[in-house]
Amino acid sequence: MQKITPSFWFDNNAEEAVDFYISVFTNSKIESVSYYGEEGPGPARTVLTISFQLFGQQFIAINGGPYFSFTPAISLVVNCESQAEVDEYWEKLSEGGSTEQCGWLKDKYGISWQIVPTILGELMQDQDPEKVRRVTKAMLQMVKLDINLLLQAYETIN
Repeated sequence: MQKITPSFWFDNNAEEAVDFYISVFTNSKIESVSYYGEEGPGPARTVLTISFQLFGQQFIAINGGPYFSFTPAISLVVNCESQAEVDEYWEKLSEGGSTEQCGWLKDKYGISWQIVPTILGELMQDQDPEKVRRVTKAMLQMVKLDINLLLQAYETIN
């Protein structure tokens, strides 16, 4: 069992959201489901919690009612090895949601995601501050991150 497990509080659509995430990410599965009993507070025999995995990372979703909502202050980062992978996750996760600057999006359930090419971290750690500045400037002008444009900014000679 992993030591720390992120938990998502949904009003009443945890099962729908988990099914969606399982469909987006390969190598994912539902581990267990618990249900409300007669004592509530949710309707008896409706989903209370769902334990699930995305790429081996454990999560919990709870149908806890309308008391809390998601905020972009906490987001999930998806590290992508290629532009095709960036494009795939961007398209699937942003459908029905909204897109933001610098590779951020909010899915249709309100969870914030960062869809990030792994090469961005390498470019941002370069010893040349001018290269880092150019990559940062390029990134700040993007909504969905574009590896080719980031590399062009990195390689540009003034």
